[in-house]
Amino acid sequence: MQEDYNLFLKNEINLQFKKMKFSKIIFICSVALFSTSIAFAQVSLPRLIRDSMILQRDSPVKIWGWAAKNEKVKIAFNNKTYKTVADTNGKWNVLLPATKAGGPYNLTISGSNTITLKEVLFGDVWICSGQSNMVHQMGIHNVKYEKEIAAANNPQIRHFWVPNMADMQKPHDDLSNGYWRSADPQDVLEFSAVAYFFALKIYEQYHIPIGLINASVGGTPIEAWISEEGLKDFSSLENTIQKNKDTAYINSFKRSFGNMPPRPKSEDKGMLNKWYDTNYIPKGWHTINVPGYWEDQGVKDLDGVVWYRKEFEIPKTMVKNAARLFLGRIVDADNVYINGTAVGNTTYMYPQRRYTIPAGLLHEGKNLIVVKIQNSNGKGGFVPDKPYYLFAGRDTVDLKGYWQYKVGEVYIPMQRGFGGGGIAAINQPAALYNAMIAPLINYANKGILWYQGESNTGRAFEYDNLQRALINDWRNKWNSPSAPFLYVQLPGFMDMNYLPSESQWAQFRESQLKTLSVPNTGMAVAIDLGEWNDIHPDRKKDVGDRLALWARKVAYNENNIIYSGPLYQSSVIEGNKITIAFTQTGSGLITNDSEDLYYFSIAGDDKKFVWAKAKIVHGSPDGETDKIIVWNDNISNPKYVRYAWADNPDAANLGNKEGLPASPFTTEK
Repeated sequence: MQEDYNLFLKNEINLQFKKMKFSKIIFICSVALFSTSIAFAQVSLPRLIRDSMILQRDSPVKIWGWAAKNEKVKIAFNNKTYKTVADTNGKWNVLLPATKAGGPYNLTISGSNTITLKEVLFGDVWICSGQSNMVHQMGIHNVKYEKEIAAANNPQIRHFWVPNMADMQKPHDDLSNGYWRSADPQDVLEFSAVAYFFALKIYEQYHIPIGLINASVGGTPIEAWISEEGLKDFSSLENTIQKNKDTAYINSFKRSFGNMPPRPKSEDKGMLNKWYDTNYIPKGWHTINVPGYWEDQGVKDLDGVVWYRKEFEIPKTMVKNAARLFLGRIVDADNVYINGTAVGNTTYMYPQRRYTIPAGLLHEGKNLIVVKIQNSNGKGGFVPDKPYYLFAGRDTVDLKGYWQYKVGEVYIPMQRGFGGGGIAAINQPAALYNAMIAPLINYANKGILWYQGESNTGRAFEYDNLQRALINDWRNKWNSPSAPFLYVQLPGFMDMNYLPSESQWAQFRESQLKTLSVPNTGMAVAIDLGEWNDIHPDRKKDVGDRLALWARKVAYNENNIIYSGPLYQSSVIEGNKITIAFTQTGSGLITNDSEDLYYFSIAGDDKKFVWAKAKIVHGSPDGETDKIIVWNDNISNPKYVRYAWADNPDAANLGNKEGLPASPFTTEK
């Protein structure tokens, strides 16, 4: 399964953002958007400073921009005027005084020209960053959160999407694009789902405007988000940064990549012979089960195009109106035809397939669905344990079961060139910081929301140090040494294992847990929110809600709330038992399913872990908190305990009475 995950990393880089809305990944970008040597003829503003922005309340805020050298610039705000002069490089800035939450305000900037910004609010601004689970928009989860989308009508929650760019050589002064959008049923579709639900919870609690600035790119490692200065203690990454600045090295890469032979041309027989057409008579097709991967059903290591077809019956009641087609998820890309007509296509593996069938296309009786699937790496086909059906009104047709399939094209394996596939700028150290974070540094904010790590699970042991470096780096850049930094511990993913075993994902979560020792940090435990077959689980609201609980404690200083599930604190060995103490036990420890405690394992000096028995020992009225005693009758001298130590510990059931799950942990040092 780890091999499948490694393939995921490759695929996400190549596929996920290739056609994704709002995303334009620049392969190698070596020219900054603005040069400090340019003299501006007119007053201009960075992309963030625009209509409908939310500025940080209760803190001096910087307004900055460019103008002609030595040009006088005035800002009119809240019945006062603030003056400055552009420097010899054309840069200027003004510091507005701390302002209470509220608005809307107008802001007028004038020099040789005049710019008036409207609908400006003051509230709390949160920088949201990470990889694809912070990217995932509400629109991708529009079925699960249909009611929440319809109810989104709050102009005081606003979202700015930072365009995806990378620069391996130097920081940028500005962004190429971007707008502030308010939460309404249409625009909220473009909001990060995690960030939106976080903002909604905070707004409901404090009734202040919430601004979200989202700088996230799927499939990217943490080191790409840290500045060159922040990586100075990581010699190998620092060496990579210097190498990427070498023009000769980059040019040699370009030549090598440009000289790579193209994939040998072949033809998709399905398109050539119109296998999707209702007049096509199928010959030589084989039976296969849907959902499932073709590599698991008798087809070995096939990268290419596979066609699927199935006839199904439709009752008369379903033909009057438009219908919806749910095809779970498909790896990698698909084109779908109903009765010979194209009804939808998706170009990469991660979105859930939800297509509309126009009225009149279905007819009573027998109908035909044909799906063309293209897969370029790893297993291909229909992802199991997802919805596969067609529905209209109250009628539903189940599409799971036996289909027919035929191979339309086989891709010839290719030898990758320079660097085992070349340099992806989005993966290079400091490259995303340079293009997507550096332009934000002048913008005052309340704190950081961080959801990242899937791309670093193969290097779990170093993640704690890298995440600490990111926190310190961003706090230094924003000159905010105690800025709240709230992050998400990775949820369960991949196959469930019912025997104690080693796990990179478990070790990674342990590294994340260690970062809680950094002051003013918070970790939303999401171990119970994962899906074994989807690295982008649907339950984004729970993640946002749990981040909001931590924010109420860390950022808003509420001391009388339960903001986390149980966190490992210490252990004591007594005979053949180990007693575990926790913080954040809340009103008491419980199992979330009323079953016995599960997914505790125990080991002696040899670290050969076996399943353990565990029981809750309730605390005393004098303030002693609940503990857990762990043992195995066959281990007389235990040394170590692990909890939920697996890629996907689905049966882990420890939590507190407030309904928050315990973090996985190990007592090993």
